[in-house]
Amino acid sequence: MTDRRLQEDVLVIGAGLLGTSIGLALTEKGVDVSFADVSPTAVRLAVDYGAGRAARAGDEPGLVVVSVPPDVTASTVAQALREHPRALVTDVASVKGSVLAELHELGADVSRYLGTHPMAGRERGGPISARADLFLGRPWVLAGHDGISYRRAGAIEDLILDVGAVPIEMSVDEHDRSVALISHVPQLVASAMAARLRTGGNAAVGLAGQGVRDVTRIAGSDPGLWVQILSANAEPVAEILTALRDDVDALLGALRDPEAPGSRKAIAELIGAGNAGVARLPGKHGDDRRFAQLVVMIDDTPGQLARLLTEIGELGVNMEDLRLEHSPGAPIGFAEVSVLPEAEAELVSALEERGWRIAGAS
Repeated sequence: MTDRRLQEDVLVIGAGLLGTSIGLALTEKGVDVSFADVSPTAVRLAVDYGAGRAARAGDEPGLVVVSVPPDVTASTVAQALREHPRALVTDVASVKGSVLAELHELGADVSRYLGTHPMAGRERGGPISARADLFLGRPWVLAGHDGISYRRAGAIEDLILDVGAVPIEMSVDEHDRSVALISHVPQLVASAMAARLRTGGNAAVGLAGQGVRDVTRIAGSDPGLWVQILSANAEPVAEILTALRDDVDALLGALRDPEAPGSRKAIAELIGAGNAGVARLPGKHGDDRRFAQLVVMIDDTPGQLARLLTEIGELGVNMEDLRLEHSPGAPIGFAEVSVLPEAEAELVSALEERGWRIAGAS
């Protein structure tokens, strides 16, 4: 058993990706984790993967973690508060305001409830996709409310720290507006753009490069889950979409008559505003340092990417980020490597000396 902060036994309700990942991480710390789920198969899978044990009658957990779909989160939390009158209860749903409001309507004892939201996930769900390291270094929001103190909710923060996440305190409203901006609206924008690809011809889609792949990467999401999320956070999402619509309307006006006075300025200002916005996104380790990018051509054969990364390491250069793109119809790929600007020129020269082809550098 390794050192841990959390001293409570934990019941996880919902053996999906998040619930099972929490169980895996806590079990590694020696915490007694039990599982309950409407699906006995999901519980058995979580147990088989080593995330904990099946819940038993007579269990008295000190902390209950509810990890179920958003539309049943509040009712499940309320039931957990009734069935475990000495336990602290939290949930990991991606919207907090609607859950807290419904708990008040149900007359639940919210003095023992604090909603949270781990900013982590994977493209695939279910217990088979769970990972003990899913939360390492990731923000995990504690959405405070007037009915509970952070001192009383200390076990929840202990859990967050034990799974390797970073606790971030926010109000319920601040959380919901924040995730509308950085998660919910981007999902809709990605889906709307990806939907346009249905009307493109095969030739157009065959030209797809990293730009369209970046914009649409998250478009392959579960529609049923997102209907629940967006319905629960409709007002903040609608406010941001309205402002986005106004930007698009202004851009449309400029594009319909690009020769009109001010049209080119409007286009340039929107692109410039985008530059300013993306510059605010935290980089590696949460800092705001900008990196230089160089694009290296690699043969699309086994071992080539590994060789490139090994040689960059041998040159003593720390790679800050990596993106891959394949060339349609050709057996080559492109590795976009991000490094500190002061290391770029020397790295380009050294790689070329080793026979690598540099397709571009910034």
